[in-house]
Amino acid sequence: MLEEPRIDPYPHPLPEAIVAPLGRLSTIWLVPLLALALGGWLAWKIYSERGPEVHIAFKSGTGLQADRAKLKFMDVEVGQVTSISVSPDLTHALVKARLLADSERYLKDKTRFWVARPRISATEVTGLETLFSGPYIAIDPVLEGDATREFVGLDTPPLVTTSEPGKHFILHATSLGSLNIGSPVFYRSIQAGQVVSYSLDEDGRGVSIRVFVSVPYERLVLTNTRFWNASGVDVMLTPEGIQVDTESLLSVIIGGVAFDNIQSLENEGGRARDNDSFPLYANHAQASEITYSKKVNYLLYFDGSVHGLEIGAPVKLFLTVQP
Repeated sequence: MLEEPRIDPYPHPLPEAIVAPLGRLSTIWLVPLLALALGGWLAWKIYSERGPEVHIAFKSGTGLQADRAKLKFMDVEVGQVTSISVSPDLTHALVKARLLADSERYLKDKTRFWVARPRISATEVTGLETLFSGPYIAIDPVLEGDATREFVGLDTPPLVTTSEPGKHFILHATSLGSLNIGSPVFYRSIQAGQVVSYSLDEDGRGVSIRVFVSVPYERLVLTNTRFWNASGVDVMLTPEGIQVDTESLLSVIIGGVAFDNIQSLENEGGRARDNDSFPLYANHAQASEITYSKKVNYLLYFDGSVHGLEIGAPVKLFLTVQP
């Protein structure tokens, strides 16, 4: 029996594998590497742009919410509340807030914080916009002082912020009378400022009243300017009849201070400096009395009646020129 010829299944020689060395990294790996680099850059950018964190102690945190309440200056958002907690002694609400970058320059010990809420006083109504947006923390930045991150928030908003131009003056009186914080300061019946604070003197014999006079009225305050209490109605019975003196209806209700420059033979004083002190006279009549640094007392005798003459009556001098 004849054998059938065997058919070779691989009539042609098989290709040989070529071993090549490992080449460069595949381009498919560029995608995750670029994503990793982008994520790292974003994380670094966020960290580098983080502003400082401050701690503010308030008597109450009513209305404030973490991650929602904002910090604002002149209605511009400058930070956000990050957390709210209670102090260890259970007396204050501790608020942590993160400010924008480059905020370190105005985090000084004189910088003030307070919670902006709707408030109604005898002189103004403020904070109505918070009825819809909710309370926020307002900041009054100061560029002078020692750097700090710990603050005690104000109970009420300050009447005058550092951004408002003007000057402060200290008035000294025996008693406060009907004056209060927010009482107006008048110049010839025009409101030129307001009372911002008061305190009892260290010796307990008087009070010191701090007033703020805004621009442009502050230039009218000279070194010899007279301030007087313009509260209520001043009624005087004189030989000429009844004299009624009042500054305005507002001063009758909440009190007020007035000032003016009394004309005299003495030289006009220069402009007063910030935080200069002045006496506060009880009324306009006392403030209008002309005083001089050099005085001479006379004792006069009259043969006739002095009916109608009273203490405080003016003395007029008539000069006679001899030919």
